Amino acid sequence: MSFIPEKKQNPAVKRVIGVVSGKGGVGKSMVASLLAESFASRGLKVGLLDADITGPSIPRMLGIDSFRGESDGEHLFPVENEEGIKVLSINLFNEREDEPVIWRGPLLAKAIDQFWSDTVWGDLDYLIIDFPPGTSDVVLTAFQTIPFSGIVIVATPQDYVSMIVRKSINMASMLKTPVLGVVENMRTMVCPHCGSEVALFDDGTQNGAQRMGLPLLASLPWRKDLAQSRALRWSALSSAVHKDADTMANEVELALASVSPA
Repeated sequence: MSFIPEKKQNPAVKRVIGVVSGKGGVGKSMVASLLAESFASRGLKVGLLDADITGPSIPRMLGIDSFRGESDGEHLFPVENEEGIKVLSINLFNEREDEPVIWRGPLLAKAIDQFWSDTVWGDLDYLIIDFPPGTSDVVLTAFQTIPFSGIVIVATPQDYVSMIVRKSINMASMLKTPVLGVVENMRTMVCPHCGSEVALFDDGTQNGAQRMGLPLLASLPWRKDLAQSRALRWSALSSAVHKDADTMANEVELALASVSPA
Protein backbone atom coordinates (compact mmCIF):
# COMPACT_ATOMS: atom_id res chain seq x y z
CA MET A 1 0.00 0.00 0.00
CA SER A 2 1.44 3.36 -1.03
CA PHE A 3 1.47 6.22 1.46
CA ILE A 4 2.15 8.72 -1.35
CA PRO A 5 -0.84 9.59 -3.58
CA GLU A 6 -0.51 12.09 -6.40
CA LYS A 7 0.16 15.59 -5.05
CA LYS A 8 -2.24 18.45 -5.81
CA GLN A 9 -0.29 21.10 -7.68
CA ASN A 10 -0.87 24.86 -7.60
CA PRO A 11 1.16 26.51 -10.37
CA ALA A 12 0.73 29.96 -8.76
CA VAL A 13 2.67 28.90 -5.65
CA LYS A 14 6.38 28.58 -6.43
CA ARG A 15 7.59 27.00 -3.18
CA VAL A 16 5.88 25.45 -0.18
CA ILE A 17 7.73 25.18 3.13
CA GLY A 18 6.31 23.27 6.09
CA VAL A 19 7.30 24.17 9.66
CA VAL A 20 6.92 21.20 11.99
CA SER A 21 7.93 20.05 15.45
CA GLY A 22 7.87 16.80 17.37
CA LYS A 23 6.19 18.43 20.36
CA GLY A 24 4.49 21.66 21.35
CA GLY A 25 5.96 24.64 23.15
CA VAL A 26 9.18 24.87 21.14
CA GLY A 27 8.38 28.12 19.28
CA LYS A 28 7.23 26.62 15.99
CA SER A 29 4.62 29.28 15.17
CA MET A 30 7.09 32.03 16.03
CA VAL A 31 9.63 30.50 13.62
CA ALA A 32 6.99 30.21 10.87
CA SER A 33 5.97 33.84 11.37
CA LEU A 34 9.53 35.19 11.41
CA LEU A 35 10.41 33.18 8.30
CA ALA A 36 7.38 34.56 6.45
CA GLU A 37 8.13 38.13 7.58
CA SER A 38 11.78 37.95 6.57
CA PHE A 39 10.84 36.79 3.08
CA ALA A 40 8.13 39.47 2.82
CA SER A 41 10.61 42.19 3.88
CA ARG A 42 12.61 41.37 0.74
CA GLY A 43 9.67 42.16 -1.50
CA LEU A 44 8.71 38.52 -2.04
CA LYS A 45 5.07 37.43 -2.24
CA VAL A 46 4.39 35.30 0.84
CA GLY A 47 1.47 33.33 2.24
CA LEU A 48 1.15 31.73 5.68
CA LEU A 49 -1.27 28.87 6.24
CA ASP A 50 -2.12 28.09 9.87
CA ALA A 51 -2.58 24.31 9.77
CA ASP A 52 -2.81 24.00 13.54
CA ILE A 53 -6.60 23.76 13.37
CA THR A 54 -7.24 23.05 17.05
CA GLY A 55 -4.60 25.47 18.36
CA PRO A 56 -4.40 28.34 15.85
CA SER A 57 -2.16 31.25 16.82
CA ILE A 58 -1.00 32.81 13.54
CA PRO A 59 -3.71 35.53 13.22
CA ARG A 60 -2.87 36.97 16.63
CA MET A 61 0.86 36.54 16.05
CA LEU A 62 0.66 38.57 12.84
CA GLY A 63 -1.72 41.16 14.29
CA ILE A 64 -4.82 40.32 12.24
CA ASP A 65 -6.94 38.53 14.88
CA SER A 66 -9.65 41.22 14.61
CA PHE A 67 -10.16 40.47 10.89
CA ARG A 68 -12.34 37.77 9.34
CA GLY A 69 -11.73 35.63 6.29
CA GLU A 70 -14.18 35.53 3.41
CA SER A 71 -15.66 32.79 1.25
CA ASP A 72 -17.90 32.82 -1.81
CA GLY A 73 -19.13 29.30 -1.10
CA GLU A 74 -16.53 27.69 -3.34
CA HIS A 75 -13.29 29.51 -2.53
CA LEU A 76 -11.58 30.88 0.57
CA PHE A 77 -9.87 34.28 0.55
CA PRO A 78 -6.92 34.92 2.87
CA VAL A 79 -6.48 38.04 4.98
CA GLU A 80 -3.45 40.22 4.25
CA ASN A 81 -1.47 41.73 7.13
CA GLU A 82 0.43 45.03 7.12
CA GLU A 83 3.56 43.36 5.72
CA GLY A 84 1.55 42.01 2.79
CA ILE A 85 1.57 38.39 4.02
CA LYS A 86 -1.57 36.49 2.99
CA VAL A 87 -2.85 34.50 5.98
CA LEU A 88 -5.41 31.73 6.28
CA SER A 89 -6.45 30.22 9.61
CA ILE A 90 -9.54 28.59 11.04
CA ASN A 91 -9.62 31.41 13.60
CA LEU A 92 -10.33 33.88 10.79
CA PHE A 93 -13.65 32.09 10.24
CA ASN A 94 -14.69 31.60 13.87
CA GLU A 95 -17.01 34.14 15.48
CA ARG A 96 -14.81 34.26 18.58
CA GLU A 97 -11.05 33.87 18.82
CA ASP A 98 -11.41 31.50 21.80
CA GLU A 99 -14.06 29.31 20.15
CA PRO A 100 -12.80 25.70 20.30
CA VAL A 101 -12.61 23.49 17.22
CA ILE A 102 -13.92 20.11 18.36
CA TRP A 103 -13.39 17.98 15.27
CA ARG A 104 -12.23 14.42 14.77
CA GLY A 105 -9.34 13.45 12.50
CA PRO A 106 -11.21 13.13 9.17
CA LEU A 107 -12.70 16.64 9.49
CA LEU A 108 -9.31 18.12 10.39
CA ALA A 109 -7.73 16.41 7.38
CA LYS A 110 -10.50 17.67 5.10
CA ALA A 111 -9.97 21.23 6.35
CA ILE A 112 -6.28 21.11 5.42
CA ASP A 113 -7.12 19.78 1.97
CA GLN A 114 -9.61 22.63 1.52
CA PHE A 115 -7.18 25.27 2.79
CA TRP A 116 -4.67 24.17 0.15
CA SER A 117 -6.99 23.40 -2.78
CA ASP A 118 -9.80 25.96 -2.41
CA THR A 119 -7.93 29.06 -1.24
CA VAL A 120 -7.31 31.89 -3.70
CA TRP A 121 -3.68 32.53 -2.81
CA GLY A 122 -2.76 34.36 -6.00
CA ASP A 123 0.86 34.30 -7.13
CA LEU A 124 3.22 33.44 -4.26
CA ASP A 125 6.97 33.06 -4.08
CA TYR A 126 6.59 31.18 -0.78
CA LEU A 127 3.75 29.55 1.11
CA ILE A 128 4.73 28.77 4.69
CA ILE A 129 2.60 26.17 6.47
CA ASP A 130 2.60 26.12 10.28
CA PHE A 131 1.67 22.61 11.45
CA PRO A 132 0.41 21.24 14.75
CA PRO A 133 3.09 19.34 16.70
CA GLY A 134 3.59 15.62 16.18
CA THR A 135 2.55 13.26 13.37
CA SER A 136 -1.23 13.68 13.41
CA ASP A 137 -3.84 13.23 10.65
CA VAL A 138 -3.34 16.87 9.67
CA VAL A 139 0.37 16.42 9.03
CA LEU A 140 -0.15 13.08 7.26
CA THR A 141 -2.81 14.54 4.93
CA ALA A 142 -0.64 17.55 4.09
CA PHE A 143 2.45 15.46 3.39
CA GLN A 144 0.40 13.21 1.12
CA THR A 145 -1.34 15.94 -0.88
CA ILE A 146 0.79 19.10 -0.90
CA PRO A 147 3.96 19.31 -3.06
CA PHE A 148 6.41 20.55 -0.43
CA SER A 149 9.70 22.08 -1.49
CA GLY A 150 10.95 21.14 1.98
CA ILE A 151 10.16 21.22 5.68
CA VAL A 152 11.87 22.93 8.60
CA ILE A 153 12.07 21.14 11.95
CA VAL A 154 11.85 23.31 15.09
CA ALA A 155 13.21 21.89 18.35
CA THR A 156 14.71 22.82 21.69
CA PRO A 157 18.09 21.19 22.50
CA GLN A 158 16.85 18.58 24.97
CA ASP A 159 17.64 14.88 24.76
CA TYR A 160 14.06 13.62 24.92
CA VAL A 161 12.92 16.25 22.40
CA SER A 162 15.45 14.91 19.89
CA MET A 163 13.89 11.46 20.22
CA ILE A 164 10.41 12.85 19.52
CA VAL A 165 11.68 14.95 16.62
CA ARG A 166 13.06 11.83 14.98
CA LYS A 167 9.45 10.67 14.53
CA SER A 168 8.66 13.71 12.40
CA ILE A 169 11.86 13.28 10.43
CA ASN A 170 11.12 9.61 9.78
CA MET A 171 7.56 10.40 8.74
CA ALA A 172 8.81 12.97 6.23
CA SER A 173 11.25 10.41 4.85
CA MET A 174 8.50 7.80 4.46
CA LEU A 175 6.39 10.31 2.52
CA LYS A 176 9.29 11.54 0.35
CA THR A 177 9.20 15.06 1.81
CA PRO A 178 12.59 16.82 1.89
CA VAL A 179 13.81 17.94 5.33
CA LEU A 180 15.79 21.17 4.96
CA GLY A 181 17.23 21.24 8.46
CA VAL A 182 16.62 22.21 12.06
CA VAL A 183 15.93 25.54 13.71
CA GLU A 184 17.17 25.18 17.28
CA ASN A 185 15.25 27.40 19.66
CA MET A 186 16.07 28.56 23.18
CA ARG A 187 19.48 26.94 23.68
CA THR A 188 20.37 30.28 25.23
CA MET A 189 18.52 33.31 26.53
CA VAL A 190 19.46 36.95 26.10
CA CYS A 191 19.59 38.64 29.48
CA PRO A 192 17.13 41.59 29.34
CA HIS A 193 19.41 43.59 31.66
CA CYS A 194 22.96 43.16 30.36
CA GLY A 195 22.37 41.63 26.91
CA SER A 196 24.69 38.65 27.42
CA GLU A 197 23.62 35.15 26.43
CA VAL A 198 23.32 32.45 29.08
CA ALA A 199 22.51 28.75 28.69
CA LEU A 200 18.83 27.86 28.94
CA PHE A 201 18.14 24.44 27.41
CA ASP A 202 21.21 22.26 27.05
CA ASP A 203 21.43 18.67 25.81
CA GLY A 204 25.19 18.44 26.40
CA THR A 205 26.07 19.05 22.76
CA GLN A 206 27.08 22.15 20.83
CA ASN A 207 24.80 21.24 17.94
CA GLY A 208 21.76 19.07 18.59
CA ALA A 209 20.82 19.17 14.90
CA GLN A 210 24.08 17.45 14.00
CA ARG A 211 23.14 14.58 16.29
CA MET A 212 19.93 14.19 14.30
CA GLY A 213 21.93 14.09 11.08
CA LEU A 214 20.52 17.38 9.79
CA PRO A 215 22.00 20.80 9.04
CA LEU A 216 21.46 23.54 11.60
CA LEU A 217 19.56 26.37 9.88
CA ALA A 218 19.56 28.72 12.87
CA SER A 219 19.96 28.82 16.62
CA LEU A 220 17.53 31.35 18.07
CA PRO A 221 17.94 32.60 21.64
CA TRP A 222 15.02 33.28 23.96
CA ARG A 223 14.33 37.02 23.97
CA LYS A 224 12.07 38.79 26.46
CA ASP A 225 10.75 41.21 23.86
CA LEU A 226 9.60 38.34 21.65
CA ALA A 227 8.15 36.35 24.54
CA GLN A 228 6.06 39.29 25.71
CA SER A 229 4.98 40.64 22.31
CA ARG A 230 1.30 40.29 21.54
CA ALA A 231 2.06 40.41 17.81
CA LEU A 232 5.27 39.99 15.84
CA ARG A 233 5.01 42.98 13.54
CA TRP A 234 8.21 43.26 11.51
CA SER A 235 8.32 47.05 11.84
CA ALA A 236 8.23 46.77 15.64
CA LEU A 237 10.82 44.03 16.04
CA SER A 238 14.39 44.80 17.10
CA SER A 239 17.34 44.77 14.72
CA ALA A 240 18.67 41.70 16.58
CA VAL A 241 15.46 39.79 15.82
CA HIS A 242 15.60 40.94 12.20
CA LYS A 243 19.15 39.60 11.98
CA ASP A 244 18.15 36.23 13.47
CA ALA A 245 15.16 35.92 11.12
CA ASP A 246 17.14 36.97 8.04
CA THR A 247 19.92 34.49 8.85
CA MET A 248 17.35 31.72 9.19
CA ALA A 249 15.66 32.68 5.91
CA ASN A 250 19.03 32.79 4.10
CA GLU A 251 19.88 29.29 5.32
CA VAL A 252 16.46 27.99 4.27
CA GLU A 253 16.99 29.40 0.77
CA LEU A 254 20.42 27.77 0.56
CA ALA A 255 18.96 24.44 1.72
CA LEU A 256 16.19 24.70 -0.88
CA ALA A 257 18.78 25.27 -3.61
CA SER A 258 20.45 22.00 -2.67
CA VAL A 259 17.25 19.92 -2.83
CA SER A 260 17.01 17.82 -5.96
CA PRO A 261 13.83 18.42 -7.98
CA ALA A 262 11.20 15.69 -7.50
